[in-house]
Amino acid sequence: MTTELAPAQTRRQDLMARLAEPQHYDIAIIGGGATGLGVALDAAARGFSVVLVESHDFAKGTSSRATKLVHGGVRYLAQGNISLVREALHERTTLLANAPHLAQPLPFVMPSYKFWEAPFYGIGLKMYDALAGKAGLGATEFLNRQETLACLPTVQAHDLKGGVKYWDGQFDDARLALALARTAARQGALLVNYCAATGLIHEDGKLVGLHARDQETGQAFEIRARCVVNAAGVWVDQLRLQDGQAIGRDAKPMVAPSQGVHIVVDRSFLPGDHALLVPKTADGRVLFAVPWLGKTILGTTDTPRHDLAREPLPFREEVDFILRESARYLSRAPGPADIKSIWVGLRPLVKPPDEEAGSTQALSREHTVIVSKSGLVTVTGGKWTTYRAMAEDVLDKCFGAALLPARGAGATTHLKLVGAHNSSRKISEAPGAHLYGSEAAAMECLPGASHELGGGLTEAMVRFAARYEYARTVEDVLARRSRLLFLDAALARNLAPEVAILLQQENGVDPQLDKFLTLCGQYLSLPA
Repeated sequence: MTTELAPAQTRRQDLMARLAEPQHYDIAIIGGGATGLGVALDAAARGFSVVLVESHDFAKGTSSRATKLVHGGVRYLAQGNISLVREALHERTTLLANAPHLAQPLPFVMPSYKFWEAPFYGIGLKMYDALAGKAGLGATEFLNRQETLACLPTVQAHDLKGGVKYWDGQFDDARLALALARTAARQGALLVNYCAATGLIHEDGKLVGLHARDQETGQAFEIRARCVVNAAGVWVDQLRLQDGQAIGRDAKPMVAPSQGVHIVVDRSFLPGDHALLVPKTADGRVLFAVPWLGKTILGTTDTPRHDLAREPLPFREEVDFILRESARYLSRAPGPADIKSIWVGLRPLVKPPDEEAGSTQALSREHTVIVSKSGLVTVTGGKWTTYRAMAEDVLDKCFGAALLPARGAGATTHLKLVGAHNSSRKISEAPGAHLYGSEAAAMECLPGASHELGGGLTEAMVRFAARYEYARTVEDVLARRSRLLFLDAALARNLAPEVAILLQQENGVDPQLDKFLTLCGQYLSLPA
């Protein structure tokens, strides 16, 4: 029987003091999303000395704005990308095993309204099962009309012929990112949020480190490392440009951002624990309706985006598309007044050489790892489900380029993440202490465990976020430690002042309440 380790404190002054110490790291990572955190964990688990800096909060960007699905990629199967699907299905199983409190199986139903749809999609999903093999979560089933309605009580019943049920997974993306960060720290890595990489350090044409700045105090740091990994997501090209200029080489952009919009509505629009999937809407896109943390997520879109805003805004046509298509498949159509929150994520799709601007649906969902002439290792593309495989590929590239001495892979295959705990509670249920897994008891020992602020968030959870989960601002707590901004932006706005008081008590710095209140307005506003 293993003994649960006590949560490790994340005092800011201790982290910055460590960063200020002179040390030559094996690997320095820029970017605290799923990819960078995955690399940090894998490298630390193999015994390398690791430092990671993130300019904002962990998972602030794309990694907290996923469709919340741990999946092999049914639509990639339709595109014939067998290798990507097989890898993702394997990684799906690993993820569900290593963080069962944050990632779990979820049944999906594809309703059919034409006689050919169920057999057509069912055959494809049987192939999906075959590719999964022993990693499968459940067998695909053909459903009659009554069985389909039993799984999806609010699906449009007119002309419904039946459906197909299959299995994938869902997760809490931001809390999983946090678990990766904290597990990497437990393995010895130093991870610091709100610490921006401000420049790269080259000597004799080789990359030897980076400059960083504490976003809170302005203190500057020089970080030396044998290997620097650029894992900045959709922003990787900015660092590649800096690197290229330093060594007199052009760096062509490799990322074509795609925007995905999600709308959250009340659970009553899709009660039960089954997700709805429409594989081909009127314009050929996929539509999901997913039960998540007590609400229903509707999405997603796939729209080219040329700017790189930290808080991208939805386009009106995207919101209209989701509401219009939802109305075709749900008996009670959600309208603008039913929206609890709207959020947008940017996907870092990889451009093939000389890619023309246009649709992003044909661009690669696979990840790419490249090493520049100076030794900058850049990783981008991919998806949440394959973060662990991406990390292994990054380290393989580091070994191949002789930036690090080779060490055997597989260190994270069976490495349980902080809080890992099997629970009967589902991710689709309203949030609560169960999301803390094996750390729930430690969290509930803090002051205010019985004082619920609202939406399942207690005073103790806010204190836990500040003491053990790197939280600095109101947004950190209400957007990512708790997911209330994504679930119900109006409720998050109402709770923000009390959260700010608690954070001020814990951290002694400005918790940026006004900035968060403005952000809540964005998550509640329909585009013009």
